[in-house]
Amino acid sequence: MKVVILCGGMGTRLREETEYKPKPMVEVGGRPILWHIMKSYAAYGHHEFVLCLGYKGDVIRDYFLNYQARSNNFSVDLGSGDLQVHGRHAESDWKVTLVETGAKAMTGARLHRVREYVDGSDFCLTYGDGVASVDLAAEEAFHRKHDCIGTVLGVRPQSRFGELVVDGSVVTNFSEKPQLDGGRPINGGYFMFKREFFDYLSSDEGLVLEQKPLMDLASANQLQVFDHSGYWQCMDTYRDFELLNRVWDAGDAPWKVW
Repeated sequence: MKVVILCGGMGTRLREETEYKPKPMVEVGGRPILWHIMKSYAAYGHHEFVLCLGYKGDVIRDYFLNYQARSNNFSVDLGSGDLQVHGRHAESDWKVTLVETGAKAMTGARLHRVREYVDGSDFCLTYGDGVASVDLAAEEAFHRKHDCIGTVLGVRPQSRFGELVVDGSVVTNFSEKPQLDGGRPINGGYFMFKREFFDYLSSDEGLVLEQKPLMDLASANQLQVFDHSGYWQCMDTYRDFELLNRVWDAGDAPWKVW
């Protein structure tokens, strides 16, 4: 399946990093978080990507246009401009399609605007700012087994606060920032859809994927959840950015499946 990644948001809550680049290009361990997401999909055999560009999309365009030079040693003839690349990078089998979907378009409109670049009966979709240790092969098997149009990854993220276990007024246990294992899961991205989902969308700039399209899909009993109890972390704020880099620098990134 092709993988569509939403890369056009402004990332206003991460302004420290996104003033000059889009959020998917904010780096974790010296690489854009977008690269981490794509590496995760590639590890499960998905090598064709469609990127929905918007805010500062030229930064993403430049990154991939210069990927050979960024990833290998090379020689350049300053007279002719000819480039000779020495070696072969690990992503040489990737095919990346970059599509301008509008500076202000919302997520549903962005997806609709890349429709012509998404072939096949099914496709993947995710956000350009979150990583997970999800078994994508297991999610794909689940998606293909049920007869619904869509599958969404359901996650229970780590709490930002310490959890108190009490007996009356006595604290019997204290857990620092536990993973939330109770209650309802939240939308973790990492969707898989049948092509029919495009019929729920339009190019209306204000169309939000998470509102009418997914609500209509759910109302029609056409959306199933693939429960994921493992690691998941978005990069919504500077706190999240620092957390992801600490995890990576410690050499224990759960999403590193390649």
